[in-house]
Amino acid sequence: MMSMEVDLDGLFRQNETFDYDKDYEYKDELEIRATWVVIPVLYSVQMVIGLLGNGLLLAVLALKRRSWSMSDTFILHLSVADVLLLLVTLPVWAAQASKSCDWCLSGFLCKMSGAVFDVNFYCGIFMLACISFDSYLSVIHATQLYSQKRPWLAHISCILVWLGSLILSIADWYFTVAKKDYEQVECVHEYSVARLGHHTLGFLLPAVALIICCSFILLRLQRCSKGLQKQRSIMVILPLVGVFFLCWMPYNITLIVDTVRSISKEPDVGTLKGSLNTALMVTSMFGCIHACLRPLLYLGLCQNFRKQILALLRCAPVKSVGSLWELGVGEEVLPEQNHEVGERELMNVDHQEQLTQC
Repeated sequence: MMSMEVDLDGLFRQNETFDYDKDYEYKDELEIRATWVVIPVLYSVQMVIGLLGNGLLLAVLALKRRSWSMSDTFILHLSVADVLLLLVTLPVWAAQASKSCDWCLSGFLCKMSGAVFDVNFYCGIFMLACISFDSYLSVIHATQLYSQKRPWLAHISCILVWLGSLILSIADWYFTVAKKDYEQVECVHEYSVARLGHHTLGFLLPAVALIICCSFILLRLQRCSKGLQKQRSIMVILPLVGVFFLCWMPYNITLIVDTVRSISKEPDVGTLKGSLNTALMVTSMFGCIHACLRPLLYLGLCQNFRKQILALLRCAPVKSVGSLWELGVGEEVLPEQNHEVGERELMNVDHQEQLTQC
């Protein structure tokens, strides 16, 4: 009689299991190590490009110091704020992202990098608010806030902008600390209500002012397209404001969400907290790109600045030209007014010729 027994011992004896956790941990470790390399490289490239662009800009301003204008004053302060951001903030953040320089994230450097980051942002938005408000007055009300007759007013405005930016950055200086987490040092914020208050004063209010001024200017452009489209100042200011919001808006929205979450005292869920921290890091890096884009915007929008840069790179003699930036700050007569004055002069000349013929 044939035996029908089946030997299953060999089938069940191989009880080897695959450790998926180890595989996931290995992939996570690779992703983390990749960020340790990629982010510092991006910061380094950003710093080099920004320093080259702003260095050329400052060199042109130094060559033009004999024929200083109101626009040069604001451009100089904006460029100085960008250089401070690139030199102070980005090296510290690159060291933090690389996880290889804990001593670089000491209390002083951590606080200074956070404060300089905010000072750059506040200076940028306040300076643009001053320039946009002057453009609004010249386009809508045919008057100007800054003029060559009152050069001190532009200097006082820039000093007030710096003072206001420094005051608003006190919260970051005080509440930013170097904290050790999982045997790694990171710069973190330890406040919530103060951040929301100074962020409202430093971002929401000037942002609303910028939006209102630019909206009125755009409405006037639509109504009087023939006269106002010739104003190069408007065509330069509006892209500057648009790129500023494009670079800084994601960071500010993420910051507001993180602040509201902290104020509401919601439980810190690991995934949500990690996502917000990652979003803050990425959006802040995206905001710092603005320091690199501003010289490129001047190069693309301002023809006279482009000529000066080409002459400087060729080591050619720099010819004195008019406004490099074409922002319209400090220019007494607008193109639309020049057109009206020219028509009146032509009418007067024709009238005088008719009288002489009679």
